[in-house]
Amino acid sequence: MPKETVKKEGKKEILTLTFPDGTKKEFPAGTTGKAVAESIGRRLAEASLAVKLDTQLLDLNLSLPNSGKFSLLTFDSAEGKEVFWHSGAHVLAQAVTKLYPQAKLTIGPVTEDGFYYDIDFGRPLVPEDVQKIEEAMAEVVKKDYIITREELPLAQAKKLFPKNKYKLELLDELAKQGEKTVSLYHQGDFFDLCRGPHLPSTGKIKAFKLTKFSAAYWRGDQQREQLQRIYGVAFQEKKQLEEYLKRIEEAEKRNHRKIIHDLDLAYFHEYAPGAPFFLTKGTIIYNTLIDFLRKEYQQRGYQEVITPQLYNKKLWEISGHWEHYKENMFIVKIEGQEHSLKPMNCPSHCLIYNRDMKSYKDLPLRIADFCALHRNEFSGTLTGLVRVRKFAQDDGHIFCRFDQIEEEVLGVLNFIKYVWNDVFNFKLQYYLSTRPEKALGTKELWDKAEGILAHALKRAGISYLIKAGDGAFYGPKIDIDIEDALGRKWQCPTCQLDFNLPERFNTQYIDTDGDKQTCVMIHRAILGSLERFFGIITEHYAGKFPLWLSPEQVRILTIADRHIEYAKSLAEKMKSQGIRAEIDERNQTMNYKIREAQLKQVNYILVVGDKELAEQTVNVRTRDNQVKGMQKADAFIKEILKEVIDKK
Repeated sequence: MPKETVKKEGKKEILTLTFPDGTKKEFPAGTTGKAVAESIGRRLAEASLAVKLDTQLLDLNLSLPNSGKFSLLTFDSAEGKEVFWHSGAHVLAQAVTKLYPQAKLTIGPVTEDGFYYDIDFGRPLVPEDVQKIEEAMAEVVKKDYIITREELPLAQAKKLFPKNKYKLELLDELAKQGEKTVSLYHQGDFFDLCRGPHLPSTGKIKAFKLTKFSAAYWRGDQQREQLQRIYGVAFQEKKQLEEYLKRIEEAEKRNHRKIIHDLDLAYFHEYAPGAPFFLTKGTIIYNTLIDFLRKEYQQRGYQEVITPQLYNKKLWEISGHWEHYKENMFIVKIEGQEHSLKPMNCPSHCLIYNRDMKSYKDLPLRIADFCALHRNEFSGTLTGLVRVRKFAQDDGHIFCRFDQIEEEVLGVLNFIKYVWNDVFNFKLQYYLSTRPEKALGTKELWDKAEGILAHALKRAGISYLIKAGDGAFYGPKIDIDIEDALGRKWQCPTCQLDFNLPERFNTQYIDTDGDKQTCVMIHRAILGSLERFFGIITEHYAGKFPLWLSPEQVRILTIADRHIEYAKSLAEKMKSQGIRAEIDERNQTMNYKIREAQLKQVNYILVVGDKELAEQTVNVRTRDNQVKGMQKADAFIKEILKEVIDKK
């Protein structure tokens, strides 16, 4: 036990715990997290799942090893959920080993919204298996097994898994890393390798559900054994599970892969995995987003460029990507030399900067780029539009002096707030990610840079959380999570300081004294990947895009052939003013044509017949079947033009 963390009172050793509110309290050595929780209050003790002591997560029933910053983890926290769901994975594993003694467990990690366990059953699963496993899990929960931790020598642990080659492989890897001991967790007659922590007992899990199962490969390697992956989720109350299942049902309705198919926006083909084909309507949305950003760039002093797709490896050697990122790059050989499709734009923007020597008066220089990028993602990780191999970013890099950082960051924060809050109405959560253990530059430089970012956030009136040690090795950053209509978090916009690439590429300027200085580089993206953003907003709006972004804003439905010419004149008038209007002149019933327009999420559906033709009006209804009735055609056009301008 570190001497500085313990003081002696007579012959007793005393721990000093610092609570989240800054208060300190002393406890005898050997005190457990559970005892500390009970000293605060019964309700908190019942809600507590585990302990965080400084950066270490511990079981409630373990003795606290030293003094330090102390907090109790509940289900309301992300770390508390991880503990809860990890224990859910062990309940699943225990149920499986009871039903299928021949099954071999591998690993069972936590996911963003639950857990899974990869298991070698020796055969594919069927739905009946999952039902049996759920019933066995219910029995494990009902028996409320106490969960205990055991540490033992690694060699001894290997004897506990004589027939499980997967666990033995994991233990061999730990031995190669120099580990001498490992931890096991027991519940009833079940045990499993695990770092923990876990819940005090299985009875804490009051509601659970196995959500799906699929095939998986051991270690994600298609050359290795095929396993069965079982996904699940667990909660403290049945009500929480019911709410979760409702969210899942709503998320499935909003699944962008289904919507982009139904609305003819985009699709994928096996000949180009991870590279979307944007169809006509999808291309309209894509280009509208770019046009929107371009107008903002013009107002915010950005210079747009178009850069090459293919670069000699020498560029990536300078930037460091060849050493640290090569496995994610598409490599091709040209005349015996290795080249790569670019996975990011920053090195090419450094080349543009270095075309000539800059003066301090030339800075800041803001460069923007929509060029396509390629990253060699594993096929198993590809997820519709939100995880692809070919994509474009609304990429921007700002080259500036150190004394310009704060104003430039404020400009980026203003840009992000306008786009995400004012235009798209997303909630934002900001984080300041600080110096990691391995970082480029001095601590003094980092402290100053972090202080500048913090002050910029304060000046912008933005509250934020600290992600200690989560900065990039090349500089601190502001990370931003956006929250969609289903309450899901996505990380899209970003603002990062970079001291590394300017040094590597020698991006310099002449200061007021005539000396050469290295500039600072700010990496910033507003929407992030346009493909990923497309997928996110498709689900956020459930395919009901706002008028300004919608690929088909108006559809004019004719009652009879004699109304076609009037419909055409209306459509031409609208198109001349930038409104995206189409005509449905088919010989179908009006109810059929209205329903189809609504399913295609056309914002406004106009019916024209004898009366409308005579009075130069349109009969207006919306995709949500709100009947607005008769309007003068010119008045309607004026109204929706305003809606487009206001981006409603």
